[in-house]
Amino acid sequence: MFGFWKTWKALEAKGIMGINRRNADYVLKYNKRSLYPIVDDKIITKERAIAAGIDVPELYGVISTEKEIEKLDDIIGGRSDFVIKPAQGAGGDGILVIADRFEDRFRTVSGKIISHEEIEHQISSILTGLYSLGGHRDRALIEYRVTPDQIFKSISYEGVPDIRIIVLMGYPVMAMLRLPTRQSGGKANLHQGAIGVGVDLATGLTLRGTWLNSIISKHPDTTNAVDGVQLPNWDGFMKLAAGCYELCGLGYIGVDMVLDQDKGPLILELNARPGLNIQIANNCGLTLRTHAVEAHLAELAEKGIQETPEERVRFTQELFGHIHQQ
Repeated sequence: MFGFWKTWKALEAKGIMGINRRNADYVLKYNKRSLYPIVDDKIITKERAIAAGIDVPELYGVISTEKEIEKLDDIIGGRSDFVIKPAQGAGGDGILVIADRFEDRFRTVSGKIISHEEIEHQISSILTGLYSLGGHRDRALIEYRVTPDQIFKSISYEGVPDIRIIVLMGYPVMAMLRLPTRQSGGKANLHQGAIGVGVDLATGLTLRGTWLNSIISKHPDTTNAVDGVQLPNWDGFMKLAAGCYELCGLGYIGVDMVLDQDKGPLILELNARPGLNIQIANNCGLTLRTHAVEAHLAELAEKGIQETPEERVRFTQELFGHIHQQ
């Protein structure tokens, strides 16, 4: 027992945030329950983002009832690739990514050939709430399939890598690149076997990686190094993330974004309860950073100052960027 306590105190001294602290001091404190539907429902998030002029993957259509499954052909039209998602899904479950057509069938991103009936069955499962938060009835959205920027070709396996930035009251405090692997089935979800790679907030340069709770330097499938990669348009990602505070009103969120080879940075979704593995990938605790932001906010409040998203990004880049800590 003493050994556990000693270990925990050591982690606490490094600013490592545990799930209880995250929930009590940040999720409950900064996130009003009434605002949760904005981030828990991907369709509402997308509509709010579009209204705010924020780029998101194009929405082709929504299916809300079993009867509406008949509209599937009209929604996808002649498109050969698209994505089907549960509106209230979590952890990447229930997502079907179609990469191409094969005669009268479809080819998934992993190369599996499936029929039109199998797609309809997947949509039906989504509607029943099989993948939704709390098991409630859900809606299926059909949207544009992101094509990853070529920068990820050597360090990712199939699928679409994404970037998560944790934002406190509009201030980006920590970032991570999530890379799909063979084990994760091409999905960028850590609990399914994707890799989390820390990202320097100041420069957008990737740091070390974490895979299945182990520290790694190379991608297990491509064997290429995951550190030292310069992510393009990094300031654009940071400003997008910072602006999501105004978009949803929630004070503590994870902003998930992708870099499309044609459309640039796009917001995928927002998360009101972002996971904590991002600390392992960055070899840094969240608590030290969140406390610094809270102290800064208290100073600004005394002076009656409210910073813009650009000013908030500049503050955290100067304070938390690894380049300034060496």
